[in-house]
Amino acid sequence: MKIVDVKVTLFAWENLEDSAYHGPAIQGKETNLGLVEIITDNGFIGEAFLGSHMKPASIDADNLLRWIKPILLEKDPRNREAINVLLHQVSRLTGLRCIGAVDVALWDLGAKIANMPLHQFLGGYRTSIRAYASSQRLPSKAAYIEQALGLKEKGWTAYKIHPPMDPTRDIEVCGAVREALGNDYRLMLDSTWAYDFIDGMRVGRAIEEMDYYWFEDPLADNDIHNYVTMREKLKIPIMATEYPVGSLRDYPIWITQRATDFLRGDIPNKGGITTMMKTAHLAEAFGMRYEIHHSGNSLNNLANLHVSVALRNCEMFEVLQPDGSHKYGLLKELEIDKDGLIHAPEGPGLGAQIDYELIKSKTIQVLS
Repeated sequence: MKIVDVKVTLFAWENLEDSAYHGPAIQGKETNLGLVEIITDNGFIGEAFLGSHMKPASIDADNLLRWIKPILLEKDPRNREAINVLLHQVSRLTGLRCIGAVDVALWDLGAKIANMPLHQFLGGYRTSIRAYASSQRLPSKAAYIEQALGLKEKGWTAYKIHPPMDPTRDIEVCGAVREALGNDYRLMLDSTWAYDFIDGMRVGRAIEEMDYYWFEDPLADNDIHNYVTMREKLKIPIMATEYPVGSLRDYPIWITQRATDFLRGDIPNKGGITTMMKTAHLAEAFGMRYEIHHSGNSLNNLANLHVSVALRNCEMFEVLQPDGSHKYGLLKELEIDKDGLIHAPEGPGLGAQIDYELIKSKTIQVLS
């Protein structure tokens, strides 16, 4: 078995909802995704999406074909580890978003060949996981309260705040949401690297008193020195490593310096499932949880779900709000059930129901 072709179909994603998490709201109402197809000589095709709500696939598609396609051609797609080594050797030329999309497609392909759902192909631990809603930045305390109460009413059992990014206002928002939802509702804060050490400690102590479940990314993404000090002084668990790491070798210092209570992973920032599985097992070896970050498009998030339910040390599944703003290109999207759980598909590979008619109608260009 060998790979005989790699294609990227760029297709338009229109009528985007405004959202902001750690920067300005998106400009314009249109972006594009890329359907990545890795095609074998016996008819199996591995699929993934390239791009996101905020990062058009057109930024990366040419580099994927220029630098990664020659690596893939004639290779046995089942040799993912050997291919992954070669992909990371060109990471500075292609970027991790390209590597992540290709790696997802290879895992999809491998599980299809085995005729197994991806989560089972990865080892299998369970088939569903608790979901949490992850807010966008909102204009007022009232807006956060309204969103959180509405989500609770729909069955969501946990809510994470992306705050205004001003320490005083952030504390006020966290307090208002805690009061509105009650003391037994699970809440988290993701400050998206907004504070220096002093402000981070002030916010951390405040939400510690409010019994928040974790304090995510309070400091600059590589400020290991101050993360160590903050973790020593606060009782609330600290979560870091979402963005600054891109390979297995970048994680150990966070563990050996005891700078975070969790390790974090996702597809576009880490280069796909292969790195995520390795780092999740590294976290498990040190008794740490491995929580997976939202990955920007529907197929990435479906891949995240398969990884999440395959791991013993992953507790929850992130879904960015507003619901639907990061969903596009599938006939059936992920939804929570009445108990706030998300269930992994049972079909071969990712089990995705890709909307090929939509992609055909919105095609911008087919690159090969």
